[in-house]
Amino acid sequence: MVYAKLLQEYGPAQSEAQVAEEVARLGEIAVRNRTTEVYTFCYSAIDLTTLSCTDSVESVTELARKAVEFYERFPHIPNVASICIYPPFVETVGVAVDGTDMRITSVAGGFPSSQTFLEVKALEVGMAIENGADEIDIVLNVGKMLTGHYDEAASEVETIRAETDRDVVLKVIIESGALRTPELIRRASLLSMLAGADFVKTSTGKIDVAATPEAAVVMCRAIRDYFEKSGRRVGFKAAGGVRTPEDAALYYTIVEEILGPDWLTTDLFRIGASSAANNLLTAIEGHPVKFF
Repeated sequence: MVYAKLLQEYGPAQSEAQVAEEVARLGEIAVRNRTTEVYTFCYSAIDLTTLSCTDSVESVTELARKAVEFYERFPHIPNVASICIYPPFVETVGVAVDGTDMRITSVAGGFPSSQTFLEVKALEVGMAIENGADEIDIVLNVGKMLTGHYDEAASEVETIRAETDRDVVLKVIIESGALRTPELIRRASLLSMLAGADFVKTSTGKIDVAATPEAAVVMCRAIRDYFEKSGRRVGFKAAGGVRTPEDAALYYTIVEEILGPDWLTTDLFRIGASSAANNLLTAIEGHPVKFF
């Protein structure tokens, strides 16, 4: 009952009404951040993602090639933070981006359902790292969260963290759209951080409800409360459904207002997206751009 007891040290989540009120307030503030400067930062915070059953060595190589070409085509814009792919393509991306400072993110640990043996999850994570992944995105076991088995859910993250080098960034996806309530979203975020997550991430993008401003508010408040108790900064990643520059500016504003300027760095703020990349480029350049 270690993790369940640790949760008791934290207060409850806001009510749904309180969260909705805060989202409305932040939505009004976000208008001020619809600027080229903010869009440029948000672009640099993107984990450029392809997680499709149609992915192949050829298609992933092409995506990585474009990311490398970006350095020359748009030297005035910081490149995306990383390329995010399935584990078998880590080495493929590594070859394509060799000689650049591009980071490689791999989903692993039974993504997107997290419904496999813990030994398999740990092995998949280890193999992705061995092949060159700098960052790992895993999914907190949603079934265990929904049935109140909090210690088991957190212990899985702890086990994977123990098998991961400390210089590897571990992002834990809480699948907020399945958890639904502010209280469960808060608990999942806190448990992930207590178990060693470097980031908490909204969603896999594989279910109907992905990132929402409401979930982001609850998660960022949990990150703030965890930092106040532990002194450890944990990052926030919005993923799934972030498509427009205005979407990106809203999540930027949520982080800015709840966590503060120290979190407005790509070490602590990420956006998981593919379509948003071209849309942000269009907003930055002032004319339609279709690069990816």
